[in-house]
Amino acid sequence: MKLSGVNYLFRQGVRNIWTNRIMSVASFCILMVSLLLVGFSTLFIVNVNSIIGGIENKNEVIIYLDDDISQEKIGAMENELRAIENISDVVFYSKDEAFAQMKSEMADSEELFQYVGEESPLPDSYRVKVENIEKMSSTLMAINNLDGIYSVKAPNDFVNVLTELKRFISLISVTVLAALVIVSLVMISNASRASVEMRKREIEIMKYVGATNAFVKTPFFVEGMVIGILAGAVSAVITLAGYSKVMEMIMSQQSLWSAIGSGGFTPTSSVAVKIVIGYIAAGAVISAVGTVMSTKKYVKV
Repeated sequence: MKLSGVNYLFRQGVRNIWTNRIMSVASFCILMVSLLLVGFSTLFIVNVNSIIGGIENKNEVIIYLDDDISQEKIGAMENELRAIENISDVVFYSKDEAFAQMKSEMADSEELFQYVGEESPLPDSYRVKVENIEKMSSTLMAINNLDGIYSVKAPNDFVNVLTELKRFISLISVTVLAALVIVSLVMISNASRASVEMRKREIEIMKYVGATNAFVKTPFFVEGMVIGILAGAVSAVITLAGYSKVMEMIMSQQSLWSAIGSGGFTPTSSVAVKIVIGYIAAGAVISAVGTVMSTKKYVKV
């Protein structure tokens, strides 16, 4: 096809938006609402998973060492712990550091520490963080196989609850997003079909005078793509404005959220570009493809 023909079809597609402006506005609104539903649901699920990840990152295992362990063995144990696959961080706490921390946390019990004396009764310890709490059992097994360990303290009940919560949220997330996507596609498909239905006579005339299928479908493709881009752009602006406001309200309660890992919230700046690109691309593709598919039965003349 010549360049002039491409320009004509593109202009025709843009012109059709204004010519059939009532259906164009309807398609625009339906597509925008569908994108907003899926977009806000996705952001909500992402943040819930991030919060759980923030709580998970605070999970740690405390390893108490034997009283008679040598300094050489303590130093070697750090390398052994770091070599365990699921351990992400290893911090050593000497008995003196642990005793000093206990004193600071129990400042109102000075008389008690007078009976204890100045020498720390606590053991040396390591505090380690695990990368994947679902592998906690195998990680604890590897830790317990090391020599020089008196006992290991791990929040097993907390890990079990958090693991089940992650699985439940993952299942709900997939179900909700799948349902929203299906509903959105049905709504957009119906809107596109109604728009094409109003112009079936126009399509039939074009086919009778010898127009090819590509010639007939291209203006509809352009029309759908432009509407999709506009709907995606407007949806992105609404989403960014709404998400920024919600994040502002959440972060104003910093003292509340710090206890559960407010750092897990995804800031607007880190998702802004993804939101804009995702909305515009999804709107353009879904609207353009949906509109063209709606013309199938009408081009068979």
